[in-house]
Amino acid sequence: MTTLGTARISNATVDPSKSRYRWVVLLLCWLAFTMTSVDRSTWGPASIFVGEDLGVPLASLGLFATFYYIGYVVSNAGSGFLTDRLGGRLLISVSLVGAGAAMIFFGSTTSAGIGMAVQALIGLFAGAEYAAGIKLISSWFRPEELGKAMGIYTSATSLGVVVANTAVPYLIQHYSWHASYLLFGAISIAAGAVCYTILRPGPVVSKATQSAQGRSGLIELARNKNLLLLALAGFGGFWGTYGFITWSNALMIKGHGIDPVVAGGIVAIYATLGVLGKPLIGWVADKFNGARRVPAMVVLGCFSVMLVVFGLLDNAVAFFIAAPLLGLGAYCYLPLIVALVPRLVSSRVLGGAAGMTNAMWQVGSVLVPLAVGAVFAATDNSFMAALITLAAGPFLGMIIMYFVNERPDDVEIAVTSEGKA
Repeated sequence: MTTLGTARISNATVDPSKSRYRWVVLLLCWLAFTMTSVDRSTWGPASIFVGEDLGVPLASLGLFATFYYIGYVVSNAGSGFLTDRLGGRLLISVSLVGAGAAMIFFGSTTSAGIGMAVQALIGLFAGAEYAAGIKLISSWFRPEELGKAMGIYTSATSLGVVVANTAVPYLIQHYSWHASYLLFGAISIAAGAVCYTILRPGPVVSKATQSAQGRSGLIELARNKNLLLLALAGFGGFWGTYGFITWSNALMIKGHGIDPVVAGGIVAIYATLGVLGKPLIGWVADKFNGARRVPAMVVLGCFSVMLVVFGLLDNAVAFFIAAPLLGLGAYCYLPLIVALVPRLVSSRVLGGAAGMTNAMWQVGSVLVPLAVGAVFAATDNSFMAALITLAAGPFLGMIIMYFVNERPDDVEIAVTSEGKA
């Protein structure tokens, strides 16, 4: 990477590349992200059963997901700045314990109105984990390793979908939808306690972290054109990814009469390819001089095409065949755009940058459930119209990514005490 001026060296005495503990940090951050992703993804396979139990019509089920993402977006917008002030360990622990407690509360609710409010509470706590994880991982892995590290970290979102779409249909079939929320809530609380006990910040930090630059972090982020473009591109990607997760089960069940367990299996396969593909594409990008922009454009374009193809299908066998290709597109852009964030900002505002970009990305998750629900209802339950609506997001994201400068000259990169950037 190129920087203006001479890179400053931190006072740290540990070379993170020689520390095995950094892998413990990555594992725990990944575990935390996995659990908040499971908590979020539980709604998809449970939605129809919750709706039947609480008397909510199909077209209104998207409201629950929208309330969740409202809380999630608000949390991301503020928690990144809290992470910069209070540290990642505390924020991750509070996130998991709070989200877990709210999951247990939702699993006990009998009111649709209270349930929507509790979904917002789950999102509010769960959203605090992301920026804290980015901050901690970036403090233990050097910039040229972040593609690999973020690929592993972000595979958690895909794994969360796999776990939810495998376990929740089983739990509903043998117990009830309440059981899934109670179980995953308890596991989230336990994971939060483990993270608080073990996690510690690392030595990769620029001295810009301690030095005042005469302007607030918020102003610095608002003036960063590349960061804003990245936020818009991610908005389009998340529109497709989480719109599909939120609606795919219901669309397949109601639109084509697919069995709920089979629909869950299709979505699980879709997400499994994300678990495998994210670390791989991050590792490959690191090997090719840290390329991020062009691979992200290619993935977003393929994702948009596959959403349209998926909309043309009408049976379970075809859905199973298409799901892996759709999953690669739906998830593999994520580690690339996440790893771009530390490259576009100084470490002084990295937590805030991670939180603000993810908040913008998640706005797509807030709006898309309502948009798809409205299109599905207005087109007399047209499966194809719903998938075209989803495909518009990653297509626009691909176009916006073209204008992102992934190697700006005015950002001071983080270095270790040995001067290895």
